[in-house]
Amino acid sequence: MSQLTELHVDIDARVASIRENTADWLCGKGCDSCCKRLAEVPQLTVAEWNLLREGLAGLAADHLQAISRKIAAVANSTARPVVCPLLDHATGACPVYLHRPVACRTYGFYMQRDLGLFCRDIEKQVADGALPDVVWGNHDAIDRRLAGMGESRPLTEWFADWIRDGLPSDQ
Repeated sequence: MSQLTELHVDIDARVASIRENTADWLCGKGCDSCCKRLAEVPQLTVAEWNLLREGLAGLAADHLQAISRKIAAVANSTARPVVCPLLDHATGACPVYLHRPVACRTYGFYMQRDLGLFCRDIEKQVADGALPDVVWGNHDAIDRRLAGMGESRPLTEWFADWIRDGLPSDQ
């Protein structure tokens, strides 16, 4: 099992535990708030990019072209927050959900307050006393594991290299 697969298994176990113990946890199907309020363009390791690229390669050409335009717009913008260029605004869903990066898998379940990597809606519930078990700073362990997986670059750079190399046209 690859390091990335092992990390996904660990994340999935934590998410399942949170969902099991907190039935009304905010993060779930239909919630795209985090996708619309990213602090920065997501950073991906090469392993994460390779997985995401598989998902992107499976999309219809017109869908991939639309994503390409959104990624180019994000790459050329300094506006914050960043809206994920992969987000399908019509459905509020991710077209490559099964291939999504670790940042997307952990958002809402692992918190890093100092870096702004947390859901504001969850923060409000914590402040109101509704979620006393939230552990701030637990994303550090994820970051350490990702750091051991090699080079990390912004999604926009990985995608630009992929487009330049002509790989999406193999569809």
